[in-house]
Amino acid sequence: MMHAIGGAYTAILSHSVFAIAVALSLLPSVHGASTPAPNVIFFATDDLCDWVGPLDSPIRAKTPNMDRLAARGVTFMNAQCSGTFCAPSRSAVFTGRHPATTGAYTTQVYFRDHPELRPLQVALQQAGYETYGAGKLYHHPAGYVDLRGWTEFYVRTQGQKETGWPVDVWRRGAPLPAALPSSPYARERGIVAPNPGFMEYAPLPNEAEKNMSDTLHTDWAISVLQRKHEHPFFIGLGLYSPHQPNYAPQKYYDMYPLDEIKLPAIKEDDSNDLPPAVKKSMDHRKATIQDKIVEMGLYKEYIGAYLACTSYADAQLGRVLDALDASPNRNSTIVIFWSDQGFHHGEKGHWGKETLWQRTEHIPFIWSGPGIEPHAKVAATVSAIDLYPTLVDLCHLSPDAGLEGSSLAANLRNPSSAKDRNVLTCQVIRGGYSVTNQQWRYIHYADNTEELYDEGKDYNEWTNLAREPQYRAVMDELIRSAPKNFAPAGPEARQLQLVTEGEKFHWELKKGPPKNRNRTDEADR
Repeated sequence: MMHAIGGAYTAILSHSVFAIAVALSLLPSVHGASTPAPNVIFFATDDLCDWVGPLDSPIRAKTPNMDRLAARGVTFMNAQCSGTFCAPSRSAVFTGRHPATTGAYTTQVYFRDHPELRPLQVALQQAGYETYGAGKLYHHPAGYVDLRGWTEFYVRTQGQKETGWPVDVWRRGAPLPAALPSSPYARERGIVAPNPGFMEYAPLPNEAEKNMSDTLHTDWAISVLQRKHEHPFFIGLGLYSPHQPNYAPQKYYDMYPLDEIKLPAIKEDDSNDLPPAVKKSMDHRKATIQDKIVEMGLYKEYIGAYLACTSYADAQLGRVLDALDASPNRNSTIVIFWSDQGFHHGEKGHWGKETLWQRTEHIPFIWSGPGIEPHAKVAATVSAIDLYPTLVDLCHLSPDAGLEGSSLAANLRNPSSAKDRNVLTCQVIRGGYSVTNQQWRYIHYADNTEELYDEGKDYNEWTNLAREPQYRAVMDELIRSAPKNFAPAGPEARQLQLVTEGEKFHWELKKGPPKNRNRTDEADR
């Protein structure tokens, strides 16, 4: 039977251990589980790499609230993303299955192709949870929100509900710079619709913060947190920041004077030991983006803009933590902070994600809450794919035999027990993947070319060891952790037609050959 957490609960906590035990017995439980079912706040960011306070990166944004959350719980220092850009990464987290299993490598819609799978929010609802979602939890274009299993899913306007529930972060009345595009590079390169956000940045007036979409989504999540809940709740809050365009209030830009900004370490001939197809792609991006930015004297401005947006995202986390601390749910709520993947800022000549290198794959992954050890760091390698099976254990969800990844519940209770393991990340091209552990990153491309990096000695991944015969045994051992078969790719969004019916929608296959996708278009990623 489920019980409400009464106002007396907070008062009881200040008394004896016996009183604490009594209070815990009044917490909501699910399906008769012997331990209380915790509430969950699931806080997602977009394109946030490891440049944050709790991680050991040479470049770090000012993130006092991530630091605050890390002090309360466990920071996984070597967490890897599930997919190399937004859509597949988020599909993997919500289904608990790798792209190699679902075929969702790029812009596939997992719930169209695999309606039989039970996504995370449905599993929680079936276990008695109230489920609330807002912002970029799935991919942001229309037609990607899996509406099943949500008690409420918030969008800012009725028009969004009637056009496929897009996130529309920078549309429908959201504050924008006076001139578009604003960045000198974007203007000179003529970057316009449908890609106006790529390589675009600008400070906004401080008073615009209250009307920014990420702020409004956070406002709504806080309002849900402040309600009286009769059942355990799950609040999924997805921020678009620090995804490009890098718009943030001026006060966050002011935190990063240009003369104090540290640039990423760059090796000029870094592409020389890459496989031919990868080298060609990275050399092109270096010549057209990285070299041009350096020539125009904009490199520090771009880094500063990304850091400013990271600090803006951190401020929204702080608002949620403040609201949680002021609520009766402070001691009964798990908070999970994660990013879908990282982002390159000139490393290996690349601006963007979709790579199998550390800048794309290494993500912040922080957990706090009841039963989770505070002030702890785990060096063992983990994956965002572990999120779903961990919540199965912590929230008493019914088992799902098809879940991939590993539960981290034991590591959260006892961080010293964590053992390193090999984790998989799938590339956007079927058959491309990486296998990573604390020492090694092995990369296998669909054309059977390879890379190998000794992460312990080569943080910047400047030396590809795959061509050296003495490392063949290492690579073969890592390959054993990869799937033997990769599922065929499902239809991409360009092959589908979104059909809306009031506030509902579905996807249909288009007739005729699909249009070619512009691979330089990062705005829809």
